[in-house]
Order: sequence, then C-alpha cells, then structure tokens
Amino acid sequence: MKKLDSTVLVRRANQIKEELRQKLRKPYKQVIDLYWGDPHAAGVKPLSFVRQVLAACLYPDLVNSNTLPVDVRQRAQRLLGECAGGSVGSYTATAGIPEIVQRISEFITKRDGGVPSDPENIYISPGSQWALANILKVLVNSAASPRTGVLTPGPCYPLTNFTIKGLGGVTVPYYLSEEQGWELQVEELHRALDSAKGVCNPVALYVINPGNPAGYVQSRKTMQEVIRFASEKMLFLMADEVYQECVHGEKSEFLSYKRVLSEMGPPLSDTVELASFHSASKGFMGECGLRGGYVELVNLDPDVVKCIYKLFSTDTCAPVLSQIALDLMTSPPQPGDPSYPLYSEETQHIKTMMVHNVKRVFEVLNSLPGFSCQPVEGGAFAFPRLHLPPKAIQKAKVLYLIEPSTHCKITAIPRTINKSVTCGNK
Repeated sequence: MKKLDSTVLVRRANQIKEELRQKLRKPYKQVIDLYWGDPHAAGVKPLSFVRQVLAACLYPDLVNSNTLPVDVRQRAQRLLGECAGGSVGSYTATAGIPEIVQRISEFITKRDGGVPSDPENIYISPGSQWALANILKVLVNSAASPRTGVLTPGPCYPLTNFTIKGLGGVTVPYYLSEEQGWELQVEELHRALDSAKGVCNPVALYVINPGNPAGYVQSRKTMQEVIRFASEKMLFLMADEVYQECVHGEKSEFLSYKRVLSEMGPPLSDTVELASFHSASKGFMGECGLRGGYVELVNLDPDVVKCIYKLFSTDTCAPVLSQIALDLMTSPPQPGDPSYPLYSEETQHIKTMMVHNVKRVFEVLNSLPGFSCQPVEGGAFAFPRLHLPPKAIQKAKVLYLIEPSTHCKITAIPRTINKSVTCGNK
C-alpha cells in the first residue's frame, strides 16, 4: 500500500461516520474507531471508583451524601482539601498539586522495588504526549545545521514522529526484529546511528515499552544494552511506558527504564539522562479524554530542568480532573477499603478480557491466508504482516504503491475481536 499520513485514514473514517448518520447506504452499519486505542470508546466500562471520586469532586454535595461509599467520599474530601479554594476549578502549581505529585513519587518508588523517586523531578501534564513534546522542544534545535535527529523505533507510535518533524527535527528509524518477537537489537541501533551521518545530529533515543503498535515487552538484558548504547553515544533516553499495566505474556514482566538504570549502578546510574512517561489513558484506567500524564526526569542538569519548568509553565497547569485521575491510578483502593471488592472485580475483568482478546487475535490472524503475527506480550495492539503474492508486489512497485514490507495494526483492547482501519509500512 502507498505510504500515507495516517491522519488521512482518520479523516476518511470520520467522513464515513457522517455518511452513516445521514443514512447513506453502506455495506456495514458502523465504524469502530480504534485508531487511538481508546478503551472507553470501544466499550470498556469505566472503573466505578474513579468515576465516583471524580463525580464527588465535581459536585461536592455528594461528599456529605450516603449515596457513595465512605472511602470514595473520604478520598474526594481529601482531594478537594488539596485544591485551592476547595474547588477543581482552581489553578494548581505548574508541576501539579504537590500532594498528588508526592503520591505519584511514592507509587514510582514502590513500583521500582524501592528505587527512590524525587517529587521535584515529576511534572504532571495534559497527557503524556504533551509532556514528551515539551521534552523534545528542549532537545530539538530547529535552527541547527545539520538538523537535530531522534532515534525512533520502527514500527513507532505515529504522533511521536509527527511531533519530532513538526519541531524541525529528523526521525532516525531503527527497526525492531519481527522474527525475534520485535526485539530491539543493539546492532540495529548502531546501524541507525551510522545512517544519520551527514544527515542530522542525533541527540536522543526514543523507546516504547511495552510496545506500541508492536506488542512486545523488553527484557532486562535488552534494556541494559539500550542504556549502555545511550551512554556510549551520549544520547538522551526517552522511555514511553504508558502501557506498563498491559502485560499479557506469562513469562513477560514490565520493568521501568529508571529501575534498570538504577540497578546497573554507577557510573551509568549517575550519568545517563532519562525522561520516562506514564499516562491515565491506558491500562485499567483508560481515561483518554481526561488527558492526564506525567514525566519523571533522571540525571538532568539543573539548568535544563529550569528550561523544562518554563515550558510547562506556558500552559499554567494540567487540568485538575486529570491530576485527580492520576492520583486514583497511582493510589487505588486497597484490601479492606469498601470500594476494593468492586475495584478488584472490574480490573480483573478488564485483564481477563484483554488476555482473551490477545490470544484470539493471535490465533485468528495466523489462521488467515497471507497473514502472520508475532505473539502479543504487551500493549493494546497486534502488528501482523500481510504477505502479498510476488506478482502483486511487483505490480504495486511499478505503480509506486507499495514498499517491500507491509503491515497492518490490529487492536486487542477489551470488547470483541476488533480491527483498526490503520495500516502502515515498516
């Protein structure tokens, strides 16, 4: 297929939706929009605890009502007490409500097996992509010659590449090994870096773990090799870890880049510059529309941190509801809390459905003539290969319609076996 800007497909999908609303005759009744991997749009039920606390924060009279569980009312009361004027309509500090930032820091420390997290290095943002864009603004010099380069994986989350190019930078693709389960191989990083000579000046390495759109989960060994490479080549490391709750493989385990870096010890743990990103949009939360994300900075020069603070200040602060969503994600109900049984039941249902869909998608795709797909170990997408007949490939090349390797992105978020309409070339 012709290599298209993926937004073209999104616009076409919206046109088809409008045509369906106008009752135009089509051979189908609906368009299931899974381009963004939006769980709630696909039919996943929001977590009751999250929505109850949000409702009470928006309408504080519910705090004094018996219609909500007592722990919900207590949490809402505490959160409102941390807002200026006791209202979610007020501004907050640039990095976020200090108490929420502190609890995110505690979550990170617990997640990483005790590796300490400093709340001063955490910035809440209106979505993790917004935070990533601000970090890129610091790294990419649009007036530089040669231009600034950023190593990005192939396949890659498309918005990251759009952002880099929009800032005047150059994407330097390194290709994941499909045959090895989309493994990131350090030899490929060296090849990609060599390919940039004379084209751009690479300053950063962007990794996605768990993968999007290829559903891999990186091993500790792979991550250690990536960290050593970043150190050797003096590259700023950006780790997109928004799918950290979505690990499906029985032998797979999510490890954060910060944890692996810390456990490697000095001098690497003291020198490799890292920005890691997380979000309330994915995983069990699935609150894409609330736009809540954060970035944690590791080993950055204080003067650089000041620049990042100024960039975040340009948007005053992240929406308070998104900050609350992050608080609920990182500090969920615990055993013994009134809301815990239902919360546990709902999250387990989502996990069970995700694992079921992952297995089903893998089986169906590999049973189709002309398709093959690697096991989905993590994330919300499968990335199958479409094997076209040799004559079709040759004809398409003559017509400039296709590149040698063609893949389609398939989602596996809990609902049914749903196919997204996006396609892309490796």
